[in-house]
Order: sequence, then structure tokens, then C-alpha cells
Amino acid sequence: MKTAIHTKNDTPELAEGRQALEAALHSRGIEIVDHWNDDAPVDIVISIGGDGTLLSAVHRIGSSGIPVVGINFGHLGFLTTAGRDDIELLADSLLQRRYSIEKRALLQVQTPDATLYALNEVYLHRGELAPLLHTQVQVDDFNVATYAADGLIVATPTGSTAYSLSCGGPILAPGSRSLVITPIAAHTLTLRPLVVSDSSTIRLSHNDDRMVCTLGADSYVTTLSGRWSVEISRADYQISLVRLESQNFYTAIRNKLMWGR
Repeated sequence: MKTAIHTKNDTPELAEGRQALEAALHSRGIEIVDHWNDDAPVDIVISIGGDGTLLSAVHRIGSSGIPVVGINFGHLGFLTTAGRDDIELLADSLLQRRYSIEKRALLQVQTPDATLYALNEVYLHRGELAPLLHTQVQVDDFNVATYAADGLIVATPTGSTAYSLSCGGPILAPGSRSLVITPIAAHTLTLRPLVVSDSSTIRLSHNDDRMVCTLGADSYVTTLSGRWSVEISRADYQISLVRLESQNFYTAIRNKLMWGR
């Protein structure tokens, strides 16, 4: 088996974790590829950090189909599989292939200037000094509503436990084939999160020439101004997340969100 190690930050804690991981992999005869690319393929990418680090690994992996597993050195670490004390367990599991693969959908986001991808969510947010956004929402060419709010989130099931959840959105199971549209601080209390099929095409638009807002796709952030339209749909490829034995989405929400405790 060939592995690659992905980190985003350079801290003594992460350096110590990487050293421990490298020692555990080498002792089991698992090869580590230092500079992985199409010419030096790997079987699994191991992310060391938090959810943000794993997301950056996901975007580097792209459509290659390489599975990714995360070791949590961050805070919540909802997407990560192993804790910092599970390095030996992870190495054994990889060697003995005692793990499962979860397929996760991504969003494809067509902005006026670029095509972006998001595993968690796409969001709009008004500028610091800007008034409320009045975002027109269409689903499959049907007008839904004009959302007067600080912003709007379109989240995948993976992202439903992130920003959308903090704004009152529901948790979606990974296999639900759904997306959730969640307003951020809606001006009208009757505007609630809306769950739609992930086969839908969602169009967000704004027609005020004076408006400036932020658009984020996972960790990528850009600015939209004037009149614009953004089209969001399910990407034509998925991401493979590694889960160790006895782990699944429901154990994650129990342990990470402390359900029933």
C-alpha cells in the first residue's frame, strides 16, 4: 500500500503527529510517497489536522477517486476518522484493510468567473457595511422565494453538520441524496431551511447593482458585486472518506455532537 500525508499548517504539535504516523506506517511496511501526483499515485491520503485540513486534501485529490482519512488534531473534527491517540490503530487498520469507504457528494458551483467545487457548502454573505441580501432562489427553474437575510447556505449532507447546522438547518444522512438551503439570520421568520433533491439545479441571483457580497465554497472565498447569478448542482464525481471498523455517520454524530449524553 502507498500512502501520502497531507498537512496544511506547520506547528510543533502537527510535526510530532506526523513523525509518529510516519514511524507507525514504516514499521508496518506501508510506503509513504512524499510528492504525490498523477505520476506518483497513492492508495490513500492521510490528513493530519482538523476538518479544514481534510477539506483542503479533498480539493487537492479532486476527481482522482483516492480515498482520504483524517487524524484529528483540531477541535470538533467531524469529518476526521481517528484521534491523535489512534495513530497505531489507524496504521493497523490500513495494513489489514479493516476499514470501509463512504462516498460523499460534492457541489459544483458555476459563478460568473469560475467553476468551483464544495464538499461541505456554498454560502453567500452580505458585506460588513452592506444591507440585507435579497437573494432570489430557483430550484429547477421554479421560483422558490426571495430570501431577505444576512446570507444563504446550500449544504450537502456532509456539510449539514457544519455552517448550516449552526444556522438552524437539519442534519442530512450521507445517503439521503439531498441538499439543504438554509438562510442566515432571515429577516422573515417564516423563511425556513428547505430540503431538496441533490439532482436539482439551484440558481441564486441578485439584481441590485450596488450590492457587494461574499461567496464561499468550502474554504475558497470570492466577492460578487452588482447583478449576478450562481448555479449550483451535484458534481459528476464523489469523494471517498475512510471509516474505521465500527464507525459510521451515526456514531460520529453521537460522539462528536454528544447526542444522548
